[in-house]
Amino acid sequence: MKQPFESVVAQHGATVLRVCRVVLGPHDADDAWSETFLSAMRAYPDLPETANVEAWLVTIAHRKAIDVLRAAKRNPLPVDEVPEKPTGQGLSNVEAVGLWAAVKELPSKQRQAIAYRYVAGLAYAEIAEILGGTVAAARRAAADGLNNLRKHYPDAITKGASS
Repeated sequence: MKQPFESVVAQHGATVLRVCRVVLGPHDADDAWSETFLSAMRAYPDLPETANVEAWLVTIAHRKAIDVLRAAKRNPLPVDEVPEKPTGQGLSNVEAVGLWAAVKELPSKQRQAIAYRYVAGLAYAEIAEILGGTVAAARRAAADGLNNLRKHYPDAITKGASS
């Protein structure tokens, strides 16, 4: 028997929000998170009981993030950027902002692969399905993203990985 949808939100909501923040940044993440769970709520009754709910939600979040990115291309860019709040992941506010800036500079596929692998904890096969490529390509994108982050922001990667 499937768990109630409220339990799904409670169990996976934080992961989906973290994925949205990594893919979209702090400004658009909340809207994408809300849109993800509105869509999921409508489709949840038809989801098979054997489905990987977390991967399903990350897939929906990915699609909502693409929608937000497409819409952002049609909108003017904001002038000021508000610094991100402390992460609680062993990084100071200054380090978290610097790490976010480094993540933001990654190519889209690398940033998404990092989010889905290291924030959502998805398998490479699930990432490949979301991104529309092969397992090897998903693994390569995540590895390349980590290598880029290590080159440009080695201190935060070390501290974030140890906490």
